Amino acid sequence: MTVVLKRAVTTPLLYFFILGDILGAGVYVLVGSVARESGGAVWLPLVIALVLATLTAGSYAELATKFPRAGGSAHYVTRAFGPAAGSFVGFCMLAAGVVSVGALARAFAGDYLQALVSVPVVVVVVVFLALLAALNIRGIRESLGANVAATLVEVGGLLLIIGLGLWVMLRGDADLSRLTQVGTAEQGAVGAVLAGSVLAFYSFVGFETSVNLAEEVKDPRRSYPTALFGALLTAGVVYALIGVVASAAVPTEKLAESSGPLLEVVRVAGEVPDWLFSVIALVAVANGALLTGIMSSRLAYGMARDGLLPSTLARILPGRRTPWVAILATSSVSLLLALTGEVDSLAATLVLLLLFVFGSVDAAVLVLRREPGEPGHFRIPTVVPLLGLASCLFLFTRIDGEVWARGLILVGLGAVLAVVNAVRARGGVDAKKRVEPAEDRRGGSS
Repeated sequence: MTVVLKRAVTTPLLYFFILGDILGAGVYVLVGSVARESGGAVWLPLVIALVLATLTAGSYAELATKFPRAGGSAHYVTRAFGPAAGSFVGFCMLAAGVVSVGALARAFAGDYLQALVSVPVVVVVVVFLALLAALNIRGIRESLGANVAATLVEVGGLLLIIGLGLWVMLRGDADLSRLTQVGTAEQGAVGAVLAGSVLAFYSFVGFETSVNLAEEVKDPRRSYPTALFGALLTAGVVYALIGVVASAAVPTEKLAESSGPLLEVVRVAGEVPDWLFSVIALVAVANGALLTGIMSSRLAYGMARDGLLPSTLARILPGRRTPWVAILATSSVSLLLALTGEVDSLAATLVLLLLFVFGSVDAAVLVLRREPGEPGHFRIPTVVPLLGLASCLFLFTRIDGEVWARGLILVGLGAVLAVVNAVRARGGVDAKKRVEPAEDRRGGSS
């Protein structure tokens, strides 16, 4: 008898799950980086990133309703292109999670914390990641319990910034002309906006993890597309408003120099103590790192259990029943990345890794059109995944050489892992073929 997961997730629950995944720490720390790349029109790269993310979200919507099973990107790519490709995509997802935690650890040590206390970055990063790993090892229930409260705090913080920014505009202290300033001294308008869009894309990641809930959604054919596109649109509106008020209220140069850019809006408004918003921002950053760390460690554990990574990573801590080796391993790599990279370069590295994942999913949805799947599933027009794939290929060309140098190391490891797993799988099949005829001969002679 096949055991299936209980279908208990309604459309509103799925909507808030996806929205909570998207509305994370990225916008708290990257608005300044986007301003540095694009100029005063910070809202524009955020809107472009929304459009690009929505293209690939269409592919996820079709596949999640066509094959409503847990497994996500790696499952779809495996189904379309085989286990080697699925292994590669799974590793890229894992590497993206580890890089993201490193970026958020670095962000935690930035201006938001420095507004409260002056501590060396190295000390903050080490202590921060150690505490997150300890909470992760303690247990999933404790970790997700902390997430509920933290999500409410981080969403409230974004709404507070929008309100303060609008107040600055209403009292006449904002410069609305900055909203149309595109380009920098280094790049023209088009190049600057696209460079900013690469970083802004980081703010929309998270929706791809929701496909793992498709098996538990009551009516995935109707619920999943509604919740997914609704959450993306909501996040896009919030982010665009953040971009507008931040750019109008704060001079572009000051915004670009800050690693706590939304704190600059609070300071201009003058209605909320710096320390209060700094605490809110730090909660948002810590929550994003915690959730991503949970995902990364569980993905590493699952891949190790399936024989795709060293079996040591599948060890479980007695009593707590948590994958302690996977947690320590992923946290250690995040620590190394946090100590050797800046927030914007790490964010761009994450986008690079996810472009491999998203491009593979966009291609997979076209290949899997030949398979029937669930009757009446959501179907996106063919042009959408084609545009999604094209956008991924185009964004590859907008990523700096320094980011490629870091990212290709991780991509190369994923490719080597895929080849090794493919050879092992082929060896297992060949061995089975050799054994079966011998067994047939023994059966025939008895």
